Amino acid sequence: MSEMINNREVQVLENSERQAILKKIIKDLHNGKSVDEVKAEFEDAVGSITVAEISQLEQALMEEEGIPVSEVQRLCSVHTAIFKGSIEDIHRSEKPEDQPGHPVHTWKQENKEIDLLVNFKMQLHFERFQTEDSEENVYKLIDDINLLLDIDKHYSRKENLLFPYLEQYGIYGPTQVMWGIQDHIRDGIKKAKQLLMSYSSDQKQAVINEVNFVIREVSEMIFKEENILFPMALNTLTEDEWIKIAHESDEIGFCLTGPAGVWKPERKAAEGEAISEGFIKMETGILSLKQLELMLNHLPVDITFIDKDDVVRYFSHGKERIFARTKAVIGRTVQNCHPPRSVHTVEDLLADFKAGRKDVEDFWIKFKDKYVYIRYFAVRDENGEYIGTLEFTQNISPIQAIEGEKRILL
Repeated sequence: MSEMINNREVQVLENSERQAILKKIIKDLHNGKSVDEVKAEFEDAVGSITVAEISQLEQALMEEEGIPVSEVQRLCSVHTAIFKGSIEDIHRSEKPEDQPGHPVHTWKQENKEIDLLVNFKMQLHFERFQTEDSEENVYKLIDDINLLLDIDKHYSRKENLLFPYLEQYGIYGPTQVMWGIQDHIRDGIKKAKQLLMSYSSDQKQAVINEVNFVIREVSEMIFKEENILFPMALNTLTEDEWIKIAHESDEIGFCLTGPAGVWKPERKAAEGEAISEGFIKMETGILSLKQLELMLNHLPVDITFIDKDDVVRYFSHGKERIFARTKAVIGRTVQNCHPPRSVHTVEDLLADFKAGRKDVEDFWIKFKDKYVYIRYFAVRDENGEYIGTLEFTQNISPIQAIEGEKRILL
């Protein structure tokens, strides 16, 4: 027994030493060392790295070293170049991700289409554009960019379905970093399209810079997903959790292609606990749980409730939700349901509600073909104690179009 304990102590020490070396290498990058210098140091000192170590490394850089998420995002592509070719544990004896319909299989099928679009079709049109920025070559790039906009669905399924489960296992660093990079990619695609839609020859270099950025970052993200994120997730999530992800993926949609089949694992767990057929007695009436749920889902608004600890507890599920919600967000903190760049706005709002400085906050935005009115209400009990926040989202375009009168009685 003592020998086993000693072995474990040695293993813990080795892991600790490796993490210390890895952190030093990334901090050296942060402080200005070149990739070639750091890569040589990595190969001499470490040689290879596991998916779990990359996850621990990113989290430690933020939590222990105080390096901001934005800086880890900036370094992510650089340290991916260092680790590329040295990542272990990316092959498993059992490969559910090879089964058509499994969420990872679908993500990988999408990656093949994304890679084909970005590194073959778009790259060809991009090279022609650089040689001759004719109207025809501009339009071809616009067509490619329009197709690439679909990548939002690929990233949204990760953010709203996969990341919440990883966070339940304490894996925060990689999800925050990856979400931030995905937002930069989205911004880059939109900016490239804007430049091309109003193109003039003096914008040529700006287009080149933006399209180069998009091609590079999209390609790097494919590598990070298939060699870091997906292996880590497959080693972490249960079959039940993958089933839930597969079941809810249709809610968000797919990118350039769809699932190659319906995934049918050998053992399918229950979809979730059944709601008991009880009644709820309220101050102004009594409703069955079924009646209450149907009533909330038929409201022409989207409702989300988070509790006093900022944890998402409920959302309505109408036929035409404005923003995608999946059941994976239940039990997740609201901060981790928003892109890293907007988290400070959420935290400021909640701080005002909790301190009693505000009871309501409103926002309104253009979103696709909708004009969206978003309202936040501090929910307080009879003693004025804060118990949570209600988010109320509505498409007000039809309301703005109303003219004249329509009476029930003449």
